Amino acid sequence: MSTPPLDPDVADVAPNEPALTAYDEQHVVTYIRLLQAEGQGADWREVARIVLHVDPEREPERARTAYESHLARAKWVTEQGRLLRGAGS
Repeated sequence: MSTPPLDPDVADVAPNEPALTAYDEQHVVTYIRLLQAEGQGADWREVARIVLHVDPEREPERARTAYESHLARAKWVTEQGRLLRGAGS
């Protein structure tokens, strides 16, 4: 895997495939930022604005959907996808 971009734009909805995708590999940093923000109790609206580049004031449904789908994917990637655990885990 090559070095992922630090702050890529995101799709309106994260992938939901049962295997890792190229999108997942490109958004590793996004997933990490989402998980850290959740762990720190950050407001989802602020996270959507800063991490996902979606303004929750102007596009509340899009922002909420993007946030929820990407956070769910971030959890899947770390728990089942093995993208962030390393090949030997």
